[in-house]
Amino acid sequence: MTYIPISPQERDAMLKTIGVESLDALFEAVPSEYRFPKLNLPPALTEMEASTLLAEIAASNENVRGDLISFLGAGMYNHYIPAVVDHILRRGEFYTAYTPYQPEISQGTLQAIFEYQSLMTALTGMELSNASHYDGATAAAEAVNMAFAVFRGKRRKVVISPTVHPQYRAVIRTYTQGMELELAGDDPTADLQASPEALTPLIDVNTALVIVQYPDFFGRIFDYTRFIEAAHAQGALVCVVANPIALALLKTPGAMGADIVVGEGQPLGIPMWYGGPSLGFFTTRKQYVHKMAGRLVGETVDSRGQRGYVLTLTAREQHIKREKATSNICTNQGLLALASAVYLAVVGKSGLRQVANLCYQKAHYAAAELSKIPGVGLCFSQPFFHEFAVCFPKPVSEINEHLLEHGILGGYDLGQDYPALTDHALIAVTEMNTRDEIDTLVEVVKEVLS
Repeated sequence: MTYIPISPQERDAMLKTIGVESLDALFEAVPSEYRFPKLNLPPALTEMEASTLLAEIAASNENVRGDLISFLGAGMYNHYIPAVVDHILRRGEFYTAYTPYQPEISQGTLQAIFEYQSLMTALTGMELSNASHYDGATAAAEAVNMAFAVFRGKRRKVVISPTVHPQYRAVIRTYTQGMELELAGDDPTADLQASPEALTPLIDVNTALVIVQYPDFFGRIFDYTRFIEAAHAQGALVCVVANPIALALLKTPGAMGADIVVGEGQPLGIPMWYGGPSLGFFTTRKQYVHKMAGRLVGETVDSRGQRGYVLTLTAREQHIKREKATSNICTNQGLLALASAVYLAVVGKSGLRQVANLCYQKAHYAAAELSKIPGVGLCFSQPFFHEFAVCFPKPVSEINEHLLEHGILGGYDLGQDYPALTDHALIAVTEMNTRDEIDTLVEVVKEVLS
């Protein structure tokens, strides 16, 4: 089936306008040997045949919506998504809108982004939110860019906790190549039992930004208030990478004194989708707005006094700054920001707190039951939210293989990123995991260790 978007008359008019007699003449600039290359493709299929083939391929995939029980987190989490989220996303007004390049005719999209921004500032305890980034790792890297810009390049050190997500740290390293920045603390062999205060000696007058995670990669909860005060005493900014669901229960990073709060918005109404796409949220204090990357939607009134929405600070790099821009990020994850806004609006403040509480309670039940198995124990003693690190007497890969045979996705193998944590797994529990599923996990682990 071929779709031709223009009529022959329209095609001829276009060719005449550019001064070309035919389509063949249009492509004369392309060497003839490259115009019709022989491609190693199978025979064409009808729409019905293609649909059947794709359905067969899709059926070979397993997912957490009926096929597998998941205890795998490490940045992407299996949360319940109300049906209305997908319903709103599939409305044509939103589904086909890429990004508001023409704000005067994108009022619906702009209002949705404005609501998203308002919700994210309330959740993080910050004053300002942009219209979103590609994912949480991108948002964290953009925090580095912003801090560098705030200090006009005069401070060239970034201190990163080793308990920040390994993939976030990797993206930051990629972002900062060629910037002549010193990345301190990014050491997977560091003492992982140490408190965040162990990073304090690394912070000095050359430090632009300090990055910590809340809860950290191992699920542990720390109050960073005093640590942030110590960083501020050296004049440095502090970025907190936060789990948005946890913020419904815990003290906000804004209340701790954070300057930037970023994170992965996937838990807020976005499926795991085999790893993406997802949503990076970015919030900060109003004083840094002119150094913030991305889009910012504001509310105003038009000439008739009616409420309207505008790109208060547009993507400046598209216009006049170019190579001098703070960042080359100009596109927000508009559709996914809408998903998060709808999710937060639907569950509400009390509903989000209930989700967080279920995650917390179920995770602690799972941790207690797993700890009863001989040879199994928790790696850390600090309070945790809905993820916790478990040490096993056997390789995690062996345990996970056995779990998968029983339809269970096991925890994340921490030995992949931390040499000291070989045979340690990061277990994630959300409101989606029932008590029976947790009990099944425990029984299968007992079986593989017996």
